[in-house]
Amino acid sequence: MSTRDDMIGKLQAALSPLALEVVDDSHQHAGHIGHPGSGHPGQMSASETHFTVKVVSEAFAGKTRLARHRLINEILAENLRGGVHALAIEARAPGE
Repeated sequence: MSTRDDMIGKLQAALSPLALEVVDDSHQHAGHIGHPGSGHPGQMSASETHFTVKVVSEAFAGKTRLARHRLINEILAENLRGGVHALAIEARAPGE
């Protein structure tokens, strides 16, 4: 299973989102230190390292932006420890 698919599954299970988009932005970072094929020491073996998450869920109602981001980071903690090192987040409640 791809990292992207794993992240989608975790977010769907935890948030029951009305809308969810997980975009793999890793290709935009080719050549950066740590990216596979960069030739730099310490490069990662995974090619799925940078993502954008856009999610709309009732779970965010009444929560601050910081609390929403913390919740997503908790849900995806395993992924963040396992090779994902950049995560852009757009988290909204319905109607926002």
